[in-house]
Amino acid sequence: MRDRFEFVYTPKHGSWLNMAEIEINVLVGQCLDRRIDSLELMRKEVAAWQQRHNHLDAKINWQFTT
Repeated sequence: MRDRFEFVYTPKHGSWLNMAEIEINVLVGQCLDRRIDSLELMRKEVAAWQQRHNHLDAKINWQFTT
């Protein structure tokens, strides 16, 4: 019966992948939630968002809940 289960270590705090997914979702919600006509404009918009986001010293409040 034990061989039917696979135990996987789950970190107590957010992994880098969880944090990256959270950051991408924030970027999409705050910056990329509309049609952008060109790649160059998108790069400028993302760079402006990133600069503002970094200036605010934004933190991720990642919590694991059951």
